[in-house]
Amino acid sequence: MALFKTKSEVSVDNDSINKAIRLSPWKIAIIDDEIGIHDVTKFALGHFEFDGKKLAFYSSFTAKEGFALLRDEPDIALAFIDVVMENDHAGLDLVERIRNELNNHSTRIILRTGQPGCAPEERVIREFDINDYKAKTELTSTKLKSCVYTSLRSYRDIKTIEQSQRGMEKVIQASSSVLLSHTLHNFGSAVLEQTLQLLNLSNSALYLTSFREDLYQDTQMNLLAATGSLVSYREIDNVESLPGEVKEYIIEAITLGKSVIHDNIYVGFYKFGLDVTSILYLQHDTELTPLQVRILELFAANVSLTFENLSSKENVQQTQRELILIIGDAIEQRSKETGAHVRRVAVMSEMLAQYVGMSDDFVETIRYAAPLHDVGKIGIPESILHKPAKLTPDEWEIMKTHAEKGYALLAASNRIIAKMGARIAYTHHERWDGKGYPRGLVGNEIPIEGRIMAIVD
Repeated sequence: MALFKTKSEVSVDNDSINKAIRLSPWKIAIIDDEIGIHDVTKFALGHFEFDGKKLAFYSSFTAKEGFALLRDEPDIALAFIDVVMENDHAGLDLVERIRNELNNHSTRIILRTGQPGCAPEERVIREFDINDYKAKTELTSTKLKSCVYTSLRSYRDIKTIEQSQRGMEKVIQASSSVLLSHTLHNFGSAVLEQTLQLLNLSNSALYLTSFREDLYQDTQMNLLAATGSLVSYREIDNVESLPGEVKEYIIEAITLGKSVIHDNIYVGFYKFGLDVTSILYLQHDTELTPLQVRILELFAANVSLTFENLSSKENVQQTQRELILIIGDAIEQRSKETGAHVRRVAVMSEMLAQYVGMSDDFVETIRYAAPLHDVGKIGIPESILHKPAKLTPDEWEIMKTHAEKGYALLAASNRIIAKMGARIAYTHHERWDGKGYPRGLVGNEIPIEGRIMAIVD
């Protein structure tokens, strides 16, 4: 089932696709050393139209000029080329240069000659994709128009195929860029950026998504990203805070359960599984062509898979982080710490890591690993942990083992946060002068996360 539909269902055929390239006349090149041929051709085709477009003529009188013309005007639809100009095979040489040097395989070519004995070989016509070969004397007005119809129809179809291929390439590139997103907010921004680039748009857009955080909770649409005239709404909490018309179109798409189009408004509706719905809202200056809608469909199919994977991944990661804080809080309560110590060391470790220029990944990881610094205290007897008086030497030795116990608990995990948590637990009581515990590490022997925690703790 298509992801994008209008109320009357979008039906795409080749004629409608070609609206995307109906912005200028068909360019016709006349490359011939006889000025009379130029005049006759222009006169015969002066009122010619194909597919709703007129003709624009470009004249060259030598093969050299013709090559420069095709080089500077790569969107020439049809070229009439004289075989005999500077020499008996100048036209044939020009065709070879157009196809090979300019790598132009779209322009349709009709060879003409006033010397029938100079006809090209069948091999030349086949290898260089020559549409037709005519003696100048046999090209009546009717035959000339027939040749132009056939050639322009072929050119149009070739350009449609090329445009579709470019659209597919853009879809692949855009999807790859979105795949680099590591958070849902980054994902939303990437979707907007790549969608606007994909369709050569520079207008206003929104990307919204809904989650159901609990089995007994209704879903609520939240804004992930905004651009253009709607950028001021990117901090809103729900659809109700959007401008009236924008809100109405989005609610319509949600109610119908499919994408909708209204003049220059496009609302893409995406459904991922049971719990996640996303909306892509586009405002643009002109109506989207069916080709652009098809490209959006392909892009949306790739985006939906990425979104589903990313949302699942982020949900798991967020759950892990919350569990870490819960564990940290539990240890804090058992240790009789006060003032939200665990949460404060998390924030302060993050700030200190930023201050000393650590990478973004390191900064984020230490924020969630820091609360685990005293996890080993769960292995310390409460009689020692809560003793109001000074600990005896033996009790102090037992207390110091919490660093090793914490390391042993966390080191078995392959997760990045747990690995850093293990190093922090093991080293946050070391000292720069080597007088810390449990191993008496000195200076840079202490990992940077251990040094940060030693200061913060």
